[in-house]
This record gives sequence, structure tokens and C-alpha cells, in this order.
Amino acid sequence: MLEKEIINFEKTAIVGIVTQNQSEEKLNEYLDELEFLTFTAGGEVIKRFSQKMERPNPKTFVGTGKIEEINLFVKENDISTLIFDDELSPSQQKNISKIIDCKILDRTHLILDIFAQRAETSYARTQVELAQCQYLLPRLSGMWTHLERQKGGIGMRGPGETEIETDRRIVRDRISLLKEKIKTIDKQMGVQRSNRGAMVRVALVGYTNVGKSTLMNAVGKSDVFVENKLFATLDTTVRKVVIKNLPFLLSDTVGFIRKLPTQLVDSFKSTLDEVREADLLLHVVDISHPDFEDHIESVNQTLLEIKSNDKPTIMVFNKIDAYKHLTIDEDDLITEKTRRHYTLEEWKQTWMSNVGQNKALFISATQKENFEEFREIVYEAVRQIHITRFPYNKFLYPDYKDAIEKEEDSEDQE
Repeated sequence: MLEKEIINFEKTAIVGIVTQNQSEEKLNEYLDELEFLTFTAGGEVIKRFSQKMERPNPKTFVGTGKIEEINLFVKENDISTLIFDDELSPSQQKNISKIIDCKILDRTHLILDIFAQRAETSYARTQVELAQCQYLLPRLSGMWTHLERQKGGIGMRGPGETEIETDRRIVRDRISLLKEKIKTIDKQMGVQRSNRGAMVRVALVGYTNVGKSTLMNAVGKSDVFVENKLFATLDTTVRKVVIKNLPFLLSDTVGFIRKLPTQLVDSFKSTLDEVREADLLLHVVDISHPDFEDHIESVNQTLLEIKSNDKPTIMVFNKIDAYKHLTIDEDDLITEKTRRHYTLEEWKQTWMSNVGQNKALFISATQKENFEEFREIVYEAVRQIHITRFPYNKFLYPDYKDAIEKEEDSEDQE
């Protein structure tokens, strides 16, 4: 009989602040996401702490009263990890560690930890390690107190080199080594991409956990790993897909997230080359998520950073089967109608109707709803790129409807 695996979640508390630039509603959204990130990393959030401040306290991020309150809660409830929603400076991390006796992490460190868990290939592990080293370098002194001692013994007297300096040098050397390793792998991957020939390349992009891998499996009949957690996909997967005898390459890329650590954007730039070199982007959006418009903005911002914001793009609004809107009772005269009350039909009449002809799709990847329409629009978009590239074999790939008629005719003849 198989024994059930018991997963021990770490007891965790999370901290965020309401500032002039971040309202209470926005903070709650970020803390919800942070809680999901914590769960993905193997933690259980016991309590949330928040404070209204003009700007973060440069010494301890939150005020002295709040830090004492958190410290008391950590001691009384045996909390093992405290996670802050924004990136802590090395001095803030050091000061908080002096007051609170538990692991102190920030959003960046947490995302790096999830990436380290998810990295399967040598390439992904190298990228994650580089990002971790870059994050770690300025924080060495806060992490180990023994590093501030000088080495003693024969030949080590005098000013010498402190352990902290030695360790910094080791980390810097490691960063240089990893950068060289990534350059080598980049060349190899560049060769692989060039060997794929002149086939049209389509890349799935979008926020993390919007269903890109599920869509990839449904379209390409492949078996990409799927899980309802953040950053389930870390390694880019490329599959050859054929719709009505028109072949093209479809790649599933790493998901984006708000407040994405700069170290990750830098070290994963080469993974995002799949996006850079794509001819067509399918921007997948989880329309059932209440903050999906923010997610679209975050993805567009990342595409801008990697200079891929001007590519032909089809917006794919996924998870329509899970979409639920708020309702207002007929006799309720107080509640104002907001975007949360829009039905799918009402959403289609908003800015989504201006995305462009056949540039917005509403589907469910798990239920395969509206899949025929999806296949038709992707087919036509890929065909258009293909015809532009190879005008002489235009006759090979007819219009989608003509392709269906051809299929039906051949079936009748059989």
C-alpha cells in the first residue's frame, strides 16, 4: 500500500505597506499574489501585516511599533519565515534580522527560490544561480556574522583580507563564470534556432498561471507540465504544430509577474529570445482573474523591456468557463456598477473591441470552448506570414474554410 506523502508547510507571515503610490486595495492584490507565491514555495501564510506609511522606513521597512508587533507574533506563534512584499535593501534586511529571530525574505528572494525549485535543465539552473548570486552579493554581510572576522594564523597577520571580502570575491568570480557559461549556451541555442529553418514561429506569452502550457498541450497535442501554481513552466518548450496541413513552431515561455526582479529579467533575457525571434505572439490572459487588466499591463511592460512590443499579437482571453462576474440585485440602488460586474458580452464591447479585426479571442483551453475559431484565426495569421515569406508556394495553404472543404471532399471520395 502506498503511503501518503505528508508535506510540511513552513509557518509564514507576510508584510506589506500602503503608500502614496500603492492603495490599500492594490496592496491586498499584491499580498494575495505573495500568498500564492508562498504556497508555491512550500509555505503557509498564518498572518498578514500591513501599515500605512508615506514611504518605507529606510531602517526596518515598517515603523518601530509595527516591527515590535511582528516580532511578538513571530515568537508567540513559532513563525519560521517572514516575507516582505517589496525588495528589502541589504541594510534593512540586516536590521530586521537583528530584531526578529527568523528567516527574513523579500518578494525577490521568494521568486528566486521558486525558480530554483522549478529549474529542470542545466540552462535554467545556470540562469537561476546567476540571478541568485547577483542578489546575494550586496547582502553577504547581513547573512553570516562570522564573515566580519579577519582570518588569523601564520601568514595572515596584518591588515589582511576579511572573510567577507574573500566571500565577495568568490561570488564575483562565480558570477563571471556563470555569465561565460550562459554565453556558450546562448550560442548553442542560437544554432538550434537557426537549424529550425524558415518555419513561422509563434510564441505564447502572458502572466504566470494563465494557462499557456494547457493551451500548448491542447493545440500541439504535447505533454508539457501543467500545474495550478505560479511559474510551473521555467524552460521554454518548442513544438511543431500543424493546423490543416500548415506547419509552424509553437513555443511555451516562462510567465511574467508584477514586480519581477531585475536580476531575473537580465538572466532570463536569453530564454526570452524565443519571444524576440517569434513572428507572431499569442498573448494569453486569464480573464477569470479579477486583476487581469493589470496582468496585461505587466506583460506589455516586460515585452517593451525585451523590445518585442511591436510584433503582431493576438489576444487570447482564456478560462472563460471559470469567469464569474459580480451581480447587483434589482432593488439595490446603492451599489455602483464597476468592471467587476461586467459580463463577458459587456467586456467584449469595451477596449477589447478595438484590439483589431480577429485579434481578440475568448476561449477555454481545458474545455476546448471556441477552439475551432481559435484554430482558424491562428491558421490565417500564420498563413499570412508564410505567404509574405514564400509567395511562390501560396497555393499550398488555402484559406481555412477552403482547407475544410478540401478535407470534406477528400473524406467523401474515400
